[in-house]
Amino acid sequence: MKEAVDLNCDMGEGFGQWVLGDAPDDEIMQIISSANIAAGFHAGDPNSMDRVVKLAQAYGVGLGAHPGYADLQGFGRRYIKTDVAELINDIIYQIGAIREFGRRYGAPLQHVKLHGALYMEAAANEDLSEMLVDTLQATSPDSLLFCMGISKTYAAAKRAGHPVIREFYADRDYDNSGSIVFRRQVGRSDPEQIAAKCVKACKTGKVTTVEGDEIDIAFESICFHSDTPGALVMGQSIRAGLQDAGIRIATAAEIAKTL
Repeated sequence: MKEAVDLNCDMGEGFGQWVLGDAPDDEIMQIISSANIAAGFHAGDPNSMDRVVKLAQAYGVGLGAHPGYADLQGFGRRYIKTDVAELINDIIYQIGAIREFGRRYGAPLQHVKLHGALYMEAAANEDLSEMLVDTLQATSPDSLLFCMGISKTYAAAKRAGHPVIREFYADRDYDNSGSIVFRRQVGRSDPEQIAAKCVKACKTGKVTTVEGDEIDIAFESICFHSDTPGALVMGQSIRAGLQDAGIRIATAAEIAKTL
């Protein structure tokens, strides 16, 4: 059974007057220990970055850059075929934006987590994952890289000795390969069932797949999404369920020190 786990959420995913999700950022920020902040390509803009980074610093939440495909219309959930080097440059650009807003408020960059279709592409693309890790070692050697444990990204980080955190997805399903089942549209989930799923994973290291089987799952952080309908209640239920089970919520940086 885990003694402590990080709880992370994708944040700041609006743009201009457009707001995604039904959960206020300041209320979500009081639940989580790490925030993945949209950096302007799939969502977010300079004003939202400034506001959400400031909130993360105020609540003592670990600051994370959340780079995605340049796909505002599709919210970064559509695959874009392009050169790996171009993708890396897009990622560097977005990380830099979040890092600078963090510096403004005295919040160091804790981690990097790719978004949506880019996250899934890196998980399966060894060249992209290796170039991503090489780039982070040159530009952000102390920043944790968030990814799935079965991904090419995790393997590349481990080979290079780069600090890495594996995620468990609260509001996504798993298949028998250990991968999340990627969906462009998500519906409302039962918060109590989601909380029970997370507690079970922490206690047993198991998750039930869409095929109905039980598989092993290794992770240090639990993720839920602020754009999932009912995200605030879901996040509150996850946090309460973990605490009731005696599992402490800690930042990814704290967890990494124990690995």
